[in-house]
Amino acid sequence: MTTARYFQHGDVAVITMDNPPVNGLGAGLRQAIADGLTRAGRDATVRAIVLTGAGRGFSGGADIREFNTPATFAEPNLHTLIRMIEDSRIPVIAAIHGIAMGGGLELALGCHYRVAAPGAQIALPEVKLGLLPGAGGTQRLPRVVPLEMALNMIVSGNPVDSSRFAETRLFDAMIEGELVEGAIAFARKVAAEDKLPRIRDLKVDYPNAQGYLQFARNTVAAVAKNYPAPLRCVEAVTAAATRPFEEGMAIERAGFIALVESPESRALRHAFFAERAASRIPDVPEDTPMRPVKEVAVIGAGTMGGGIAMNFVNAGIPVRLLEIEQAGLDRGMATIRRNYENTAKKGRIPADDVERRMAMIRPTLSYDEIRDVDLVVEAVFEDMDVKRVVFQNLDRLMKKGAILATNTSTLDVDRIAAFTRRPEDVIGMHFFSPANVMKLLEIVRGEKTARDVLATVMKLSKTIRKTGVVSGVCDGFIGNRMIEQYSRQATFMLDEGASPAQVDRAIEKFGFAMGPFRMSDLAGNDVSWYIRKRRYVEKPEYKYSAIPDKLCELGRFGQKTGAGWYRYESGSRKAIPDPVVDELVAKHREALGITPRRIGDDEIVQRLVFALVNEGAKILEEGIAMRASDIDLIYLSGYGFPLYRGGPMLYADEVGLYNVLRAMEGFAANPHGDPGFWTPAPLLAKLAAQGKGFND
Repeated sequence: MTTARYFQHGDVAVITMDNPPVNGLGAGLRQAIADGLTRAGRDATVRAIVLTGAGRGFSGGADIREFNTPATFAEPNLHTLIRMIEDSRIPVIAAIHGIAMGGGLELALGCHYRVAAPGAQIALPEVKLGLLPGAGGTQRLPRVVPLEMALNMIVSGNPVDSSRFAETRLFDAMIEGELVEGAIAFARKVAAEDKLPRIRDLKVDYPNAQGYLQFARNTVAAVAKNYPAPLRCVEAVTAAATRPFEEGMAIERAGFIALVESPESRALRHAFFAERAASRIPDVPEDTPMRPVKEVAVIGAGTMGGGIAMNFVNAGIPVRLLEIEQAGLDRGMATIRRNYENTAKKGRIPADDVERRMAMIRPTLSYDEIRDVDLVVEAVFEDMDVKRVVFQNLDRLMKKGAILATNTSTLDVDRIAAFTRRPEDVIGMHFFSPANVMKLLEIVRGEKTARDVLATVMKLSKTIRKTGVVSGVCDGFIGNRMIEQYSRQATFMLDEGASPAQVDRAIEKFGFAMGPFRMSDLAGNDVSWYIRKRRYVEKPEYKYSAIPDKLCELGRFGQKTGAGWYRYESGSRKAIPDPVVDELVAKHREALGITPRRIGDDEIVQRLVFALVNEGAKILEEGIAMRASDIDLIYLSGYGFPLYRGGPMLYADEVGLYNVLRAMEGFAANPHGDPGFWTPAPLLAKLAAQGKGFND
């Protein structure tokens, strides 16, 4: 397939990259550009070449569809292509609009001249994948923009508007109006001047560059911590400022190769592809018709319901907020207003946006006033009888074709759907608290959920800026089913000799945003207590430590009561270890006849993480999750798993499933807790025997 078009406008050849959606520089496009350069170079009537992009932009860089395939390195590679441009007998002008990112910007930096349309987004985002620019970006960019600006762009990976470069040497002209026409006129002008300037021949102009770069190195080291790429970026830019071009290129190349093989980059690339894979549902074609969602209703104005409502309002979708009592409705609206006002005070939204957003929420006490919306999200108390009443009302009143969603975190979505005569319209939309902040949206597909409902909600997740991941129906779905095993292991370790603070410290040092006990205090210990009470009836074979129940019996529900696994001073979220909890744990051990032992941090981390892995393997085998990367994405975006480790399933692959099994065998020999849990999931045992991983 041809991925670049060649057309001659008199004495100027125009090569237009055409590889939708973002003109990714795959092998086919690179070859087509090289063919165009060769053709123009051999034509004596051609005096200049304009290189531009079709569609929405110049180029978004590497073609992600070729990542991890031989095509990524096939000749002509990007280095070869840039050398061809630099060695051209006639000037090559990059005409940039829309985006020029990553390899796309590096390609433009290799051209003799660059012109741009206003509003183009310019970036070298490789650091976000744990890499650095590998085709000269760290060496050429500092030669045409101020050193601080270049370093900030490379270390952050964030895009910058083309207008910011008006006074730099990055762009030779800003073109208003039709870009290609302007670029052709510019090409004729520079062709007449008979000059072939190369960025590589420029020098970085910055007084005391070494002093500034040492300051930058110290600053980046302090904030990057578990991410090696930012420091490698600083080293490469330092080479650009202090060494000849070819030496700097060698340092950039060495850094790129080292980072490609780093576990941190593998994890970040895994997360990148996981997010894109999550939207692909095998039996739901991409062209599945969507149901319109122009107005939404949320039932329940509590913390969760209010946060859910804010998501839709933030995306420009009006909301009707339903409560059964005026006092609850007033509290909910007041909380939403307070959240928006705080956001405005921090400068994240304009002050006058508060009233505009509040006006998009219509509070009501009547089901009749929500009957004509396109989607309704139920966010009431986590009790099946309460859900039944809500969904029976919705079934009776809602218009035909309306999507009926439940925000349940553990309950059976199929049972909820059975309360209606339209189970095909019912789906789970499990938001995470605080709903207006957390990125994850677990989309629970019921047995009878219609494909167009699933496709619509998946697309809607992007509209409201959520990371949507599909789960099948089971108790707790993917995330909470796994976190229960993690939490059980945490409390079993209290039985055996650990303290809440030690467990939290160990897993937070591993990289979790918050340990299990701090997390429970934040969410409310009464929430998990309620779930356990249900488990005692439904799954009496399940074993739990009795310590969490004893804690709740004292009314220690966490931050909201000022005391949980820790104590909290008024107005503060700082978790302070509490001797009351230590005494409670000690008495419990004594009652069980357990002599406490020292539990090392390595054991704490392995028991917590491998509990996630073993349960995740069961979820995969049961088809609750479509792919291992979906599980990883849920834990990265919803549960604070460290991004630089890639999620529990990838982490297990990095450790090696054989080594995971060996550790689990040791845990199974422990007489306390639930030794039976450590029987390996069949899929885990199978893959380990085959020498494979979950993501192979």
